[in-house]
Amino acid sequence: MNDDLQTPKNLDAALLNGWPLPLHAADDDKEARGQALVIGGSRETPGAVQLAAIAALRAGAGKLAIACGASIAPQLAAAIPEARVIALVETQNGSIAPCAADAIDALANKADAVLIGPGMLDEAAACAFTHALLPKFEDKPVVLDACAMSVVRGSQAYQEDAENVGDTHLVLTPHAGEMAHLLGEDKHAVRDAAAAAARDAAKNWNAVVVLKGGTTCVASPSGSAWRHEGGNPGLATSGSGDVLAGLIVGLAARGAAIEQAAAWGVWLHAQAGQRLARRIGAIGYLAREIADEVPGVLERFVRSEA
Repeated sequence: MNDDLQTPKNLDAALLNGWPLPLHAADDDKEARGQALVIGGSRETPGAVQLAAIAALRAGAGKLAIACGASIAPQLAAAIPEARVIALVETQNGSIAPCAADAIDALANKADAVLIGPGMLDEAAACAFTHALLPKFEDKPVVLDACAMSVVRGSQAYQEDAENVGDTHLVLTPHAGEMAHLLGEDKHAVRDAAAAAARDAAKNWNAVVVLKGGTTCVASPSGSAWRHEGGNPGLATSGSGDVLAGLIVGLAARGAAIEQAAAWGVWLHAQAGQRLARRIGAIGYLAREIADEVPGVLERFVRSEA
């Protein structure tokens, strides 16, 4: 990993004040705030899709579509009445089958930003499915999470024909263990040089990389990087990463540039955690509660910066 890097910028309110999210007029309809498409889940983990999908709406996306395995589609449709839910063909173990990618065609043109991966457990099936999906979204922001990130595993240049230093439409959201798996590195080595690992991976894969942890590092293929140190231990809870991925795709659906959506998503996620820590306690709040705090964080930020 390359340690000869410029110091990442601090990801804080002062920085974000100079990097405001797209504005929406009071008379804008839901179409103006974009449609987020969340693809993922399995028979054992339907909740991951639910967490991510609700977070996308809490981040301000105007419309929501969910594509998931047929066995969990009815319960997600009932749990999130705001969403259109599409049932996909499953493998015998309840994962989305790679051939199900063809069923996404009808959604591809309508989606403004896409999240692939929350709740996917079968790495081989998820990788094949994601490979088949990505060409359908070449001009759309795409966030990869969980097993869907395995499309870049072992690749030094995921987009083989690209210079890997220009614009990208991909975001990857690994924690240190997932990053180590994708890179074939030791987890502790990744954690000890998180900024360098994120920056190298961003260039190699031509993607914005959000390396999650006590200090979260965000890096882009161009070499730009940010770090956020304002989290709290309560965010290290099951489902928290699904919420973060949902926030990022929701912000991208609203029109935020992909780097901006990643940076803002990290900050909003942390701020929501801090609000919960003050009200409930530093440890023990639930991932399902994080997204509900986000509209209040945004509202308070806008008022304080006005």
